[in-house]
Amino acid sequence: MARHSIPDIIEPQVGPVAAEARPLVLSLVLSLRPAQWTKNLIVFAALLFSGRLIVLDSVIRSIEAFAIFCVLSGVVYLINDVADREADRQHPLKRSRPIASGQLSVAAALSTAAVLGAGALAWAFWLATPFGILAAAYVALQAMYSGPLKHIVIIDVLTIAVGFVLRAAAGAVAIAVTFSEWLLIMTILLALFMALSKRRHELVLLADTAKGHRRILEEYSPYLLDQMISVVTASTLVAYAIYTVSPDTIAKFHTNKLGLTLPFPLYGIFRYLYLVHLKEGGGSPSEMLLNDRPLLICVALWAATVAVIIYGAPSLLHGPSSS
Repeated sequence: MARHSIPDIIEPQVGPVAAEARPLVLSLVLSLRPAQWTKNLIVFAALLFSGRLIVLDSVIRSIEAFAIFCVLSGVVYLINDVADREADRQHPLKRSRPIASGQLSVAAALSTAAVLGAGALAWAFWLATPFGILAAAYVALQAMYSGPLKHIVIIDVLTIAVGFVLRAAAGAVAIAVTFSEWLLIMTILLALFMALSKRRHELVLLADTAKGHRRILEEYSPYLLDQMISVVTASTLVAYAIYTVSPDTIAKFHTNKLGLTLPFPLYGIFRYLYLVHLKEGGGSPSEMLLNDRPLLICVALWAATVAVIIYGAPSLLHGPSSS
């Protein structure tokens, strides 16, 4: 029996005949890109590192925050696909997306985006006003990215990274805990690592046609991106190592064992680089996480180990309230 990857099931690369038979609802679901929603798991970072993982109300609010950002990110994908539909038609993979292939009209996509966006933002403000403000800021930033920001070298990847920071900060605000500067630093560095890797993948995959597909790619080269990735990789690992052994962290969690989790980000980042350079991966971080079993196991083991260390420590009794 043939094996299929998760993205093949969620967003199959279909031919023109099959695309014509695709129902409208399915086209809408595919355009919301549920396979990409794993990026919103960063919302749970504050829950894990604040000591609130066993507080039911905080868990429920974090799940709500995650759901809201899944809807909002789907709205962003709809807007982005409308803006990029002409370029996507020239892309070997993206041309089968519902909007690019003509199976989902621009009017239907924008109408759906407006309804879902309004509903999600209303839910966000109902959950907490500061959370709603961050959610609205995320949508505004992504809308600007779909417009001028994606065409400005370096600013394009920084915008993607800031989007992750807003989601991480929103996760903290949703459960009313302090947003740690460490969470900000590590989130933006890791997001930059993935964004730069994605740019490299696009540049290599599209080869001579890269500049015609995405104008910003003419500002990059594989060598330049490799240099940037090297800097961000080292910075991410150093920042994480310092965080785990810093006196503030030890005092907060009443344990010095978090340093033992360093092998997980080391392996995870090296595995990611291996997939980017030798397996031509990196085009979609979410798909790589879902499809690469060693990477998925690494992330799961890291989260489980961090939880055991934090929640097995005396700090659990003190209920730390910052992330």
